Amino acid sequence: MHDSKKNYYEILGVSKNATQDEIKSAYRKLAKQYHPDFHPGDAAAAEKFKEINEANAVLSDEEKRKQYDFELEHPGMGGMGGGNPFSGGNPFSGGFGDLGDIFSSMFGGGFGSASSARQAPARGANIEQTIRLSFLDAIKGCTKEISYFRNEPCKSCNGTGAKDGTAFQKCSKCGGTGRVKYQQDTIFGRTIQVGVCPDCGGTGKKILEKCPDCKGKGSIRNQTRFTVNIPAGVDSDSSLRKRGYGQAAPNGGEPGDLYLYFQIEPHKLLKRQDKDLYVTVPISYKTAVLGGKIQVPGIDDTQELTVPAGTSSGTRFCIRGKGVRTVNGTGNLYVDVQIDIPEKLTREQAKKLTDYEDSIPLKSCDNMQRYANNVSALYGRNIDKQ
Repeated sequence: MHDSKKNYYEILGVSKNATQDEIKSAYRKLAKQYHPDFHPGDAAAAEKFKEINEANAVLSDEEKRKQYDFELEHPGMGGMGGGNPFSGGNPFSGGFGDLGDIFSSMFGGGFGSASSARQAPARGANIEQTIRLSFLDAIKGCTKEISYFRNEPCKSCNGTGAKDGTAFQKCSKCGGTGRVKYQQDTIFGRTIQVGVCPDCGGTGKKILEKCPDCKGKGSIRNQTRFTVNIPAGVDSDSSLRKRGYGQAAPNGGEPGDLYLYFQIEPHKLLKRQDKDLYVTVPISYKTAVLGGKIQVPGIDDTQELTVPAGTSSGTRFCIRGKGVRTVNGTGNLYVDVQIDIPEKLTREQAKKLTDYEDSIPLKSCDNMQRYANNVSALYGRNIDKQ
């Protein structure tokens, strides 16, 4: 049963009708924001990160989500397996067999068959790792050596904790069902609930002889090393999943997964937005006025760009197909030119600049001419070049 006090949709910041893609995108964004690697020693961030993972674990699984939605709509009736147990006719029409199914759905089993009531082995916990990448490695792709410690399934007992993986006996407390009934007398009468067997942990069997290698734990803590191929075009909101490389599960269940997140270093010149690249390039006053060719930094090498005559500072150019190559296509390289104005001039240079400007009539400068005409129309007086 899920904690009805928590609204997983609000935790992830999505609507109740959110698609799986929207849930996945919201989870990635929040997981990156509150990841413990970015908030060392911050208990509040760690708790938030735990809530985010809990919400994602439920809403990203269609069956768990259906059950959770039912619990939201019917407070106090949680644990019914995602549906109304009384639908489909008279619940008592089939005698005690049907009655047992009702109690099984309401209280988690105990009246059904041993096989249906036995708890399936729990899945191992996921592990998350952050990989630091250079700007160009993220764009071009690379290989990285991954190393971390985890509880690996014991190979000697296949994660069961029993010697040779077979030294079991049926649990005497639950009779092999993995569930036990609890009776409680209340002011409303006697109630019967069913829960996990404390002796066998819900597996329905007990270890006769422990595995000598893992001492009955079913897992051994080891350092895991492997090389991962990081595809070209990953970004800071990307992640990779390595199935089965998480923590070992108790009772021989399926291991968790390893999630790899990326922290990308900034570039000295280039900036990235999705699959497009942006760069600001300084140009001389002469190039802006007369035009010319400039060199623009790219991914592998510089790109040549022709600047037309009369280019203003802040003009943006586009070099198509020279952005980031991703599975969704290749982006563009956008170039913003900035006229580099000299801060210091000699007297001779200043005189030449003054003579040059005085030699150009106002009507040759389109922007200045329009400005002068507007001033004249508004205030009734003419102005010279500024």
